[in-house]
Amino acid sequence: MTAVRGGLPAAGTDVPPLERTMDRVSMVAYAGATWDWHRMHHDDTWAAERGLPAPVVDGQVFGALLAEQLLDWLGPNARLTALRFRFRGLVFAGERVRCTGRVTAVQGDTVTVEQEVVVLGADGAPERVAVGPAGATVVVGRPV
Repeated sequence: MTAVRGGLPAAGTDVPPLERTMDRVSMVAYAGATWDWHRMHHDDTWAAERGLPAPVVDGQVFGALLAEQLLDWLGPNARLTALRFRFRGLVFAGERVRCTGRVTAVQGDTVTVEQEVVVLGADGAPERVAVGPAGATVVVGRPV
């Protein structure tokens, strides 16, 4: 992802998408980092007994992905000051997701963005919404 150079993006600018496959290694690493060892996030047998196709990705991962999308794009002087998101559907181990966004306002050094996370099908097309609406406020400072 290319960071914004030479100023702030304008309202209406699309944020470069962030795609990630929700692989087992990352899911277990996240569980370890957050001390969330619920079986739904790593146990195939537990998931199958409940009619699920695979373990469920921890929902807080999507907050991390939405933040990563913006901070990588806006560069090292960006600070996330607000983040909101609503879950719309489960995401399972092995699925690929895409975070998208669009700048809705720029006031001074503050950028407001609306975002969404979709699950991609095998053909790479959006299959269903996992998170949305979502959005963030980011303050982009000057280099020190």
